[in-house]
Amino acid sequence: MKLLAVETATEACSAALYVDGVISERFELAPRHHTQLILPMIDELMREAGLKPTELDALAFGCGPGSFTGIRIATGVIQGIALGADLPVVCVSTLAAMAQEFFDRTESNLAFTAIDARMAEIFWGVYQRNALGFAELIGDESVTPASLVDCAVDGVGVGIGSGWGVYADELMSRLAGRVSHYETDNLPRAALIARLGVRGFEQGLAVPVELAMPVYLRDKVAKTEAERHAL
Repeated sequence: MKLLAVETATEACSAALYVDGVISERFELAPRHHTQLILPMIDELMREAGLKPTELDALAFGCGPGSFTGIRIATGVIQGIALGADLPVVCVSTLAAMAQEFFDRTESNLAFTAIDARMAEIFWGVYQRNALGFAELIGDESVTPASLVDCAVDGVGVGIGSGWGVYADELMSRLAGRVSHYETDNLPRAALIARLGVRGFEQGLAVPVELAMPVYLRDKVAKTEAERHAL
């Protein structure tokens, strides 16, 4: 199995290549420089592996939620490669990638993922480790004020993501007794997009390029806060 993955939904930019169980990754924290970095990252990974796009089995990308511009970059790059090489695409949640990275390095089984969505809201998702070790969404992902997050699962978990760095007080109050501690530096990485992408491919979740769409969650992504409240 050979799969190329990209992730640009946050301030981190990364690309990863999965080849028969081995993942190679390029990762850099570079706000506002994703467009300059992502294609060279991909070219370097493919060159080192001696592969052409047509030799891949599939592609995967972080489809959101996250930065509107960042998600568009990943979507455009993957759609371009998929069209040129006639490859299927697996869309992977950025929140799922964050949860998977956390589960892979800890013994925790429950993650409350939150990305700062600006405009006094967060992108929110509750993930649980399933029997195979993969991050499994409980309920739905949403964009919401931190004080109104929903948690439809029992147990004590860990808060992860930038949303906890901004709204820890509101989240801890809302989830009273449900959070053992929280981390704020968690970012989605292409290596985890690749891992979940392979899993999705094996489950038959790959789609034709025309169906590989981003997930924004927020309807009016381009509007100001004042315009949103005027609706």
